[in-house]
Amino acid sequence: MFFNSIEFIIFLPIVVAIYYLLPHKLSWLWLLIASYYFYMSWKAEYALLIIGSTVVDFFAAQFIDKTDKKSIKKAWLSLSLITNLGLLAVFKYYNFFRSELEETLVANGLDNWFPALSLLLPVGISFYTFQTLSYTLDVYFGRQKPEKHFGIFSLYVSFFPQLVAGPIERFGHLGAQLKEWQKLHY
Repeated sequence: MFFNSIEFIIFLPIVVAIYYLLPHKLSWLWLLIASYYFYMSWKAEYALLIIGSTVVDFFAAQFIDKTDKKSIKKAWLSLSLITNLGLLAVFKYYNFFRSELEETLVANGLDNWFPALSLLLPVGISFYTFQTLSYTLDVYFGRQKPEKHFGIFSLYVSFFPQLVAGPIERFGHLGAQLKEWQKLHY
């Protein structure tokens, strides 16, 4: 679903209306469902990527915060970096680097043994990758305490209106807004 599509023009008012009709304690859940629906409208199975990234960074931050050993903190941070940047590298850059390598190999009389991947670029992958990484880095460097509520953290990662408005928000700023009841201001 594109922001300038008829589907989105129908989707957004429904999301906003239901948000204000629900009690505050359920509003975050509604926004999370709507956000995942938004991402899944492009290619449903790619929701596993954002869920995977969310799970890795949520638990990496928890474990980083629970230990004083620098080596363990670095190991969890490394897991986060490798997972997130690995997903980004495969989906966004693999075919580009593969074709560049193929040109170089063919020019030197060698065969390219790396297959081309037929992957559709997941909507928002760069955005949510860098958003989750900024969170994990903030926890690692002690600038942010880890969020204990997995649902709120998931909403922070997937909150669909961010894709159009940007920029990448720090959890300390956006997380607080997602937890508060947002009153309707005409």
